[in-house]
Amino acid sequence: MDKKRIIIINGPNLNLLGKREPEIYGADSFEEFLKKLQIKNPELHIDYYQSNIEGKLVSKIQQADSDFDGILLNAAAYTHTSVAIHDAIGAITTPVVEIHISNIYKREEFRHKSIISSKCVGMISGLGLKGYQLGLNYFKN
Repeated sequence: MDKKRIIIINGPNLNLLGKREPEIYGADSFEEFLKKLQIKNPELHIDYYQSNIEGKLVSKIQQADSDFDGILLNAAAYTHTSVAIHDAIGAITTPVVEIHISNIYKREEFRHKSIISSKCVGMISGLGLKGYQLGLNYFKN
C-alpha cells in the first residue's frame, strides 16, 4: 500500500522558528521538529516547504493539488491578508488543514480573522507545534 503524501507549507517568518519569540513558538527549528514528525509517522510521506513570498506559497498550493493527498498550511501573517492564498485553496481539490502554532484569538485583534478558513477543512490553533501532529492525524484516517 502506498503511503499517503502530505505536504506541510509554512508561510512568512516560520523559517525563524527556534529563534523568533521562543516563548510563543518554542526553541526548536522547524527542520528539527520535522525530523521528529517523520519518525513518528512512518506510514506517511511528509514533505515540507517554507517561503516568505506570497506568490510562491500560491504556486506551491496549486502544485500540491496533483502531487499530495493533503496539505497542512500555516500561512502565518498571510492568513489574515491573502485573498490569493484563499483563492488558491478554493481552486484545488486536495484538502487543506489550517495550522497556527499560537492561539490567534489570544493575540492582536487583526489576527482574529482568518481569510483562508472558509476554504480549509478545519483549523488547529494555539496548541504549539503539536498542532502539526494533530493535522497529520486527520489525514491518517
